Amino acid sequence: MRRILAGVFCFSLVFTIAFTWGYVKLAVPDRLNLVVSEEEIFHFTLPPGVTLESDSEEVVLGNASNIPAGKVRIQTTEPVSMYGASEGSYHLGMKLFGLIRMKDIQVDVVDGMYAAPCGVPVGIYLKSRGVMVVGTGEIVNDAGNVVEPAFGVLKSGDYIETVNGREMEDKDDLIQVVSASSGSPVSLEVRRDGELLKVELEPVLAEDGTYKLGAWVRDDTQGIGTVTYVDMNGSFGALGHGISDSDTGKLVDIRGGELYDTQIMGIEKGTSGKPGVMSGVIYYGKGTKLGEVTANTEEGIFGTVNRRFLERFQSEAIPVGFRQDVHKGQAFIRSDVSGEVRDYEIEIQKVDHTSLQKNKGMVIRVVDEELLKLTGGIVQGMSGSPIIQDGKLIGAVTHVFIQDSTKGYGIFIENMLEH
Repeated sequence: MRRILAGVFCFSLVFTIAFTWGYVKLAVPDRLNLVVSEEEIFHFTLPPGVTLESDSEEVVLGNASNIPAGKVRIQTTEPVSMYGASEGSYHLGMKLFGLIRMKDIQVDVVDGMYAAPCGVPVGIYLKSRGVMVVGTGEIVNDAGNVVEPAFGVLKSGDYIETVNGREMEDKDDLIQVVSASSGSPVSLEVRRDGELLKVELEPVLAEDGTYKLGAWVRDDTQGIGTVTYVDMNGSFGALGHGISDSDTGKLVDIRGGELYDTQIMGIEKGTSGKPGVMSGVIYYGKGTKLGEVTANTEEGIFGTVNRRFLERFQSEAIPVGFRQDVHKGQAFIRSDVSGEVRDYEIEIQKVDHTSLQKNKGMVIRVVDEELLKLTGGIVQGMSGSPIIQDGKLIGAVTHVFIQDSTKGYGIFIENMLEH
């Protein structure tokens, strides 16, 4: 019986440590922001046995006195208060039983941040870094046989970077190199999940007289989205989520991209089980460019706008609100869905500081009667619409609930500003 009890105790101890470790690693943010000389309240709770310790005297836990570093340990299920005495980057440590170091939290103490909320739709054009493989397919060769040369060699989501040492900027480059091979094997450098692989394929002479690898490829992506903010340096953030390939579902790895003028031609209202959508036209003509895209991430697309954008879409900068400033209740989203930029009332129904998905930190519901009449709630194309609460820019709309188009998710703006 003693051995059984000892085994149960050991198992329970290991399970508790593993669970606590997993909770702390995933649910507690890796990075927090404080406004200098202001006390901030953070609404994440600490599991039993976990303490939060300040590694720097400039970041004080639980009070506003200058207690030396490492002298304050907080273990509580209540919200945690922090105070930053001076600007800079500091660290907090989380320990289990005061002994085992479980997590380091970076604390950035900053002066008040400002950004201009936009809410304007733009055309987005992204160029992939290499030629992206959508999938493989069968080819009827010149003998009338069905073959699939790329099967098992190339996979959906691969990026072909070079063929026979030549860099692939677009699919036309790939077609030229394969055609010039006259059927001889070609050497490919392929990036798969961040790893660079070298493979060899033998092009097949198809029944139409051209050489092919049997791979469906794409080199660009385009669509319509909403610019969330422009900061004081002309940098922008948009969408609040990344742009994924429509066939593979994977985030598009880009070499660059542009923003262009767009005109919204119509809005299809959302219904239960079917999200609504904004349809429009992107103008790629001379003089329609609005900015450069430099990054496509899980938290949105980022880059810089040009003077034409700044002159056309003027908006006053407002303070940035960090996650600790966000609360349930009234807020507003800024959007141009009616043809002019205006604010529409929403209700923040849930604030999840421990969300494992950075772009789903808030649950919002549209309550503005005019917006409900116009769109039925949140529609595709509104992703990136800035969320404003208490006069601060706190986030952006990211997703719509499929079964209820009046509700959706939002991302904390600080997650976007990290880029």
